[in-house]
Amino acid sequence: MAVTKIRKMSSWTLLIVSLVSIVVLGMFFGGGVTNPGEEMKEYVYTGLLLDWTYLLFFVTIGCMAVFAVWQFISLLKTNAKSAIASLGVVVAFAAMLFITYSMGDPTPLTGLNADSQAYNTAGWLKMTDMWIMSSIVLMTLIVASIAWGSIKKMLNK
Repeated sequence: MAVTKIRKMSSWTLLIVSLVSIVVLGMFFGGGVTNPGEEMKEYVYTGLLLDWTYLLFFVTIGCMAVFAVWQFISLLKTNAKSAIASLGVVVAFAAMLFITYSMGDPTPLTGLNADSQAYNTAGWLKMTDMWIMSSIVLMTLIVASIAWGSIKKMLNK
């Protein structure tokens, strides 16, 4: 009973978020530009698209944190060894973010417009590099996990 309820909730959530995202992208690309004919297009609904992206990002991060704490507490009651292992994953993720932030390049970019100069600081540049490198690391781990799972499944047959 609970599994079907969870499945229904997640399906409806995915459907609603997907529909809103399609509408926001449609407004962004179909809403026109404020400076027609210029080389760099400035879309009318850029702010809406950014706000929707920020909302999705922060809700995802918040849910991830809440569910990680919830899982840790519930595992701590039943299986302390698994709880420590799940805590290790969170620590490894934080370490990856710290390492990729440290690897970021703080050199200011050239050729940016006046509005972008506010974000052309060492902190923002290192943060951007951190997210890009972390995404690459996570995508590589996903591909490696898929490959490992396939190889393990073939060897077990």
